[in-house]
Amino acid sequence: MALNMRVSSSKVAAKQQGRTPAVPVVSSKVAPSARVAPFQGAPAAAQRAALLVRAAAATEVKAAEGRTEKELGQARPIFPFTAIVGQDEMKLALILNVIDPKIGGVMIMGDRGTGKSTTIRALADLLPEMQVVANDPFNSDPNDPELMSEEVRNRVKAGEQLPVGSKKIPMVDLPLGATEDRVCGTIDIEKALTEGVKAFEPGLLAKANRGILYVDEVNLLDDHLVDVLLDSAASGWNTVEREGISISHPARFILVGSGNPEEGELRPQLLDRFGMHAQIGTVKDPRLRVQIVSQRSTFDENPAAFRKDYEAGQQALTNRIVEARKLLKQGEVNYDFRVKISQICSDLNVDGIRGDIVTNRAAKALAAFEGRTEVTPEDIYRVIPLCLRHRLRKDPLAEIDDGDRVREIFKKVFGME
Repeated sequence: MALNMRVSSSKVAAKQQGRTPAVPVVSSKVAPSARVAPFQGAPAAAQRAALLVRAAAATEVKAAEGRTEKELGQARPIFPFTAIVGQDEMKLALILNVIDPKIGGVMIMGDRGTGKSTTIRALADLLPEMQVVANDPFNSDPNDPELMSEEVRNRVKAGEQLPVGSKKIPMVDLPLGATEDRVCGTIDIEKALTEGVKAFEPGLLAKANRGILYVDEVNLLDDHLVDVLLDSAASGWNTVEREGISISHPARFILVGSGNPEEGELRPQLLDRFGMHAQIGTVKDPRLRVQIVSQRSTFDENPAAFRKDYEAGQQALTNRIVEARKLLKQGEVNYDFRVKISQICSDLNVDGIRGDIVTNRAAKALAAFEGRTEVTPEDIYRVIPLCLRHRLRKDPLAEIDDGDRVREIFKKVFGME
């Protein structure tokens, strides 16, 4: 986007009106988000403040245009996923959700400063690029009608050849102060009534389609927003209705929430909607702590060189995930194992059947990640605590962790005691 700046002096206008010339007025053609509306009849100080803001915005846009897309993308280097020490349970849950997004997302609870946000951002950086319809705000898939926006589907029906591009799988942060309109999108009612068109301003759910939606401190988010996110994640669609006008668009994303249990828990009804629940703690081993500190210091001093050292491992893991996605379609859990999974859920008094469904999906995803199509008891043993621990009824007198309770019942049902 070209930046045209025009400095027009107010001296001529002032001279015509017989008053002292004012400060120069800077007008700039910048992005809408960078514009500041003029102050009509505002005090001189307010006018000068507005001029400074406009000039700064124009300078910022001009500076951004002077940098390449690659340079802009590297403004905030991402710590490599394969360099993260420990936290294997969290990393496994994230990888399995990437292999099969229908698992339903993951809730990560742990102490402050244990690498939750770092790991999630590292995962997004690890993932390969995806094909999208060029200039489409919904990241529509050019090869899958179910992942196309209404506008793109209409273009396909009209026989139009869709322009195709590629982009990194999006990672969208949802701030705690976000409104429902910002999350879901808004409809321009005035334009709809006057021009007869559906004028829709996409929200964060549209931006996150086919990507990852991350909510830090999700346990502090308003319950109604959590409901909206979970409903969209489960159905794969977001519907906005205003004044009798309804607009829907695909919203298939991996919902990842993180939080600190000291700041409060999610309601059980909401917890149950997350496919998996990972618990992480502070690393206790002094040697591992020293390794983590050393790695972080090296990364902060020279991010490019640090990332270069892990480039081969990153690419190998990316390829492994891509192959697992292909293999997933052939995966299966034999009937006896499915019966035993349901027996475990029944013995643990798990409400509903979400636990059964997610455990079967996660076990198949893990088998695919290991390069197999058949699920083994070991696969189930590794994933079932992640899938069931947050669905158990809380017992304040319990002496063991919920994950350990799940493992005990697993060993009993599978005859591994």
